[in-house]
Amino acid sequence: MKIAVFFPGIGYHCDKPLLYYSRKIVEELGYDKIITLSYSYDGGNIRGNVEKMKAAFEALHSQATEALKEVDFSEYDEILFVSKSVGTIIASAYAHSHKINCTQILYTPLEYTFDYPHSKACAFIGTSDSWSDVDKVIDKARVSGVPMHSFENLNHSLEGDDVLKNIEILNEVMALTRSFLSDLSNNATQ
Repeated sequence: MKIAVFFPGIGYHCDKPLLYYSRKIVEELGYDKIITLSYSYDGGNIRGNVEKMKAAFEALHSQATEALKEVDFSEYDEILFVSKSVGTIIASAYAHSHKINCTQILYTPLEYTFDYPHSKACAFIGTSDSWSDVDKVIDKARVSGVPMHSFENLNHSLEGDDVLKNIEILNEVMALTRSFLSDLSNNATQ
């Protein structure tokens, strides 16, 4: 049995492109249970404010923990966490604190995401991501052993100014996501 949990960002819910289409891929790959989390934080803009980021993390982590309290992860052979932005910190912290051995897809991770170990993960970031010190995030991913796919001149949603180009990029990100997950599944069955 396989389970996938989706951890959104604050303003980037599970029906936005990266999480919506990755969820479709997960469905195609035969995951038995899919959980899409939603949480809220009304503390205002947290970008660049360490104290507000910490408060947001604590509030969202608590909400995610509450939402997942009935899930018995030991029932599943494969566990996947797919996350976006601050959700990458929440997913990583949750996996670490609950000792869950899972695969992770990290869309536009923040620096603090890599304060937690990742045994099987891949990440995606745009070089114009205003939520991150992109070079620092890429370096922390490298040190953590997490492959990072970076995209030139894209923002925190992995988008630029050209809509049709954004669709091409989304296609590339989803192809990389599918390939990563398929490779893991193939290696698990060998």
